[in-house]
Amino acid sequence: MSDPTERTLALLSMLQTHRHWKGSQLAQRLGVSDRTVRRDIDRLRQLGYPVDSEPGVDGGYKLAIGAHVPPLLLDDNEAIALILGLRTAAVTAIEGIEETAVALMAKLDRILPDRLRRRVDALQHSVEVMSSSPTVETVAASTLMVLSQGCRDREEVRFAYERRDGEESHRLVQPHQLVSAGKRWYLVAWDVRRAGWRTFRVDRIDHPTLAGARFEPRPLPAETAAAFVADGIRAMAIEHRAIIDVDATLEELATMGRRFDASPEPIDVRRTRMNLHADSIAWLASMIVVVATSFDIEIAEAPPEVRHLVTAAASRLAVATPSAVRVSAERTRAAELGDLGVGVAGDVA
Repeated sequence: MSDPTERTLALLSMLQTHRHWKGSQLAQRLGVSDRTVRRDIDRLRQLGYPVDSEPGVDGGYKLAIGAHVPPLLLDDNEAIALILGLRTAAVTAIEGIEETAVALMAKLDRILPDRLRRRVDALQHSVEVMSSSPTVETVAASTLMVLSQGCRDREEVRFAYERRDGEESHRLVQPHQLVSAGKRWYLVAWDVRRAGWRTFRVDRIDHPTLAGARFEPRPLPAETAAAFVADGIRAMAIEHRAIIDVDATLEELATMGRRFDASPEPIDVRRTRMNLHADSIAWLASMIVVVATSFDIEIAEAPPEVRHLVTAAASRLAVATPSAVRVSAERTRAAELGDLGVGVAGDVA
């Protein structure tokens, strides 16, 4: 390989595999002498790439960790994967990441060759990333960095924590692992003062600091940290249920049944029973109202708070449209109970 620029890029590509390469191996791959390899290594160092060398028979070269990030050499698949990853990061729940990801995407777009830009454009037009809900609190990248360092180095971490009920406390934990659950980040850790495993919402963690004390890892009471978080979410969720009888067939309710995971069952040839469930009173009432806007329904079983919300929604709909929504006659009695002070249920973890 006679062209110095092409040869240097090829050398960099091999070194970025983080293998330990003997000088003779590099020379053979590049088709040059050992002396030329040494000159090319010096050229990479001048460009900012920290290349370590070891003398002797078993010596060679390896790309080391430097003080700054030098230019990267990416192949086609790596470039596409990086851009798609940045696109996902641009709508993540990590504070400050969105702007950085967009800026980096713009830099990459300016240097992509046409053949790659067409492939990336095709993928971006075919893939839609759901952004975090505006009601979801973002987490600070600095918080994730401290917690991840504690997980990696097995070092205890102190932080202030706001519980789901609003109570504030100070925790000393032995962090095990961070878990990303879509819109939420969780920390799985051993709570030192409470002597038990806990799951912490990272957006409720404030001012985490490394405590300086190292610890021996404990066996997690679950197959994985993600499984532990999932079990905790299910255990904390308060599930509310309702049963409604709908003047519609199974076929007519197929879409709604799948949307609400409602397990519809036929009552007769024209009526269907739907078993609804949700971890929020407000969401359960909303599902009933959605069904009632398309079909006549009877509420066979539901918490009083749900009946109250459905009645209020039906009254508003009756004013807004000529055809009122009919629900069970029991809704009138529920309305007579007065304002039950129903609040919207929050997050389950």
